[in-house]
Amino acid sequence: MSMAADKAISNPAMFCRQCEQTQDHYACRTVGICGKSAETSTMQDVLMHTVKSLSLWAVQAREAGASADEMKEANSWTLSSVFSTLTNVNFDESRIEEYIKEGMAIKRDLEEIVRAKGGVAPDGDVARLDLSKMSTDELEDFGYTVSIPELQKAMGNDDCYSLVEIATYGAKGACAYAAHCRQLGYMDEDVMAGIHDVFAKGASNEQDMEGLLANALRVGELNGKILEMLDTAHAASFGTPEPTQVKVTATKGKCILVSGHDLLDLETLLKQTEGTGVNVYTHGEMLPAHSYPGLKKFNHLVGNYGTAWQNQKFEFALFPGPVVVTTNCILKPRRKYRDRLYSINEVGVPGVKHIKDGDFSEVIEQAQSCRGFPRTIEPADYLTVGFNHRAVLPLAGEVINAVQDGHISRIFLIGGCDGSQFDRNYFTELAEELPDDTLILTLGCAKNRFIHSEKLLGQTLANGMPRILDMGQCNDSYSAIVVATELAKALDCTVNDLPLSLCLCLSHLEQKAAAVLLTLLDMGVKNIRLGPSLPAYISPNVLDVLVQNYNIMPTGDVQGDIKMMMQGK
Repeated sequence: MSMAADKAISNPAMFCRQCEQTQDHYACRTVGICGKSAETSTMQDVLMHTVKSLSLWAVQAREAGASADEMKEANSWTLSSVFSTLTNVNFDESRIEEYIKEGMAIKRDLEEIVRAKGGVAPDGDVARLDLSKMSTDELEDFGYTVSIPELQKAMGNDDCYSLVEIATYGAKGACAYAAHCRQLGYMDEDVMAGIHDVFAKGASNEQDMEGLLANALRVGELNGKILEMLDTAHAASFGTPEPTQVKVTATKGKCILVSGHDLLDLETLLKQTEGTGVNVYTHGEMLPAHSYPGLKKFNHLVGNYGTAWQNQKFEFALFPGPVVVTTNCILKPRRKYRDRLYSINEVGVPGVKHIKDGDFSEVIEQAQSCRGFPRTIEPADYLTVGFNHRAVLPLAGEVINAVQDGHISRIFLIGGCDGSQFDRNYFTELAEELPDDTLILTLGCAKNRFIHSEKLLGQTLANGMPRILDMGQCNDSYSAIVVATELAKALDCTVNDLPLSLCLCLSHLEQKAAAVLLTLLDMGVKNIRLGPSLPAYISPNVLDVLVQNYNIMPTGDVQGDIKMMMQGK
């Protein structure tokens, strides 16, 4: 996207457009819509430049014969440092600076590996980057030299740089998913080599449209492998997800709320709270945790509280106990609950207590001193989760028969990330206005736009199947991919020929949706509607390529879109 004269600010304090909600749908230039300060944004630019520098050396270290064990530290640092730059993950400038210093040290180790093995050192200023002796102020000053406008200017081609941004933000999402895998002991050296290749390609100013488009699609390929690995890791660690009713009303007693995505942190907390009299509730993207046998076996995992991430300033304030945020999305807290808020892993907010080494003792102690819920709400309300591909595929024959018999007219996938804009009501209206004989698959926090709808609660299809199947977190996107490909095989057609309309809510507030989109494009999936607006970093010419090759389109009028999607358009 060009720096339009009517929107450009001379020497902006920051320039960030990785978020779909970016200011004026152009870029945040003074403070982030997410609340990120200019200082933190600039420091994150420095960190991402460090990632590119380290990636150049990682590529050469592997070329020289470095083993997986020798690359382990660089791999782990890459995942954590990149994850920390996602929207609504880390607002703590000092933590970002720590990642930069660590990255410089690990890069020096890679340099030594390349030299010791007789490898070839990468060339260029990015490869020679040395920030190890810079002060905080000097790092911030350096950040302005590697900001998006400066790097875009250095490349000299808006379309090429648009593809660099697409690959970068998609790779951020892929790194976040891979970080979840690493938490569970899963790491793939080939995948990590691919991630470093992607970032190394982004370090070049070569105007290579074809190569940069291939680089972006490679992110999609890598992310597909990562999502499959994460799906395997979750099932191996916590059991096969199964349809489960989740209580969404209060149970009397002391309580802790867990938000984010990380299931291992939830399991650790559940083990440490056993026998303490403290109940545990999930929030946001943790809702699907209740479908895993290894987690729901804990009787004090009593239910889910609240909705999607953007409502946390109200929901956390009203929750009568401490709150732990394990991953994205965290918002800078209100004073009313700041002293009850805890971060862990890559998450960070200045002034918010950070849990180290998985020790939740302080959280549990605070929960026991808080008032908790004074009574149990009766009658209780429930939501049903757990329609992972392992639960849905056994129903494939039933679904196919229903399609062939005319009981299911079309299958919709409405998923992705939710946000705070009013026009996101599009997804509520879409789900509510779809014909009653349509099946809705959903995942990610975008489902909160309609799973609480009174109009849709408890609806079933003519064959008795639930009309809405909650497939899980955005981390569970692999389930949708498996279901689509297996249905295509059963019906002897391609994914694009299925009676399936993909309506992907692309709000890369955590860049994971960008990664999933690239995975779908790498699969050749077409006719995806993105909304409520297209990413600001996609240039008009790059958008034309995506439209021509994949028929990507923005969401529009609900009734008009339904009419088109019911025709497979």
